[in-house]
Amino acid sequence: MFNPSQEDVRRFFCDVYAKHRQGLPMEALETIAAGWIDAHPEYHEDLADADAAVARVYDGSSGRENPFLHLSMHLSISEQCSIDQPRGIRQAVELLAARRGSLLDAHHEAMECLGQMMWESQRAGRPPDGDSYVACVQRRATK
Repeated sequence: MFNPSQEDVRRFFCDVYAKHRQGLPMEALETIAAGWIDAHPEYHEDLADADAAVARVYDGSSGRENPFLHLSMHLSISEQCSIDQPRGIRQAVELLAARRGSLLDAHHEAMECLGQMMWESQRAGRPPDGDSYVACVQRRATK
């Protein structure tokens, strides 16, 4: 199982940003990440300096979210949809995107559901409940 460190994740996104700006070839996952990076120009300054990104603390005290956590969640949801795992997530996100008129907005709403599922899982000391996650995204799609 792949278990990157915080530094690995931050360097991955910074490297993708650098490659994308230079027009260098990228692997499939890097191409997906570059698309989400493009959708978030507010993160470009954070991504421009890998060493500073590794050293920076994103604890919410500055009023900013952690761009690396945010982009990682986009990648997670993209991967989940590509393999439809948990079952039904692809259709739920597609329906939400159609209702909102934006895949970006759909991902942001799905992130809230994903975060809730992870928080409940950790709090209860049990595995994540994919069914409740999918149901949460489906409910948002019907609002």
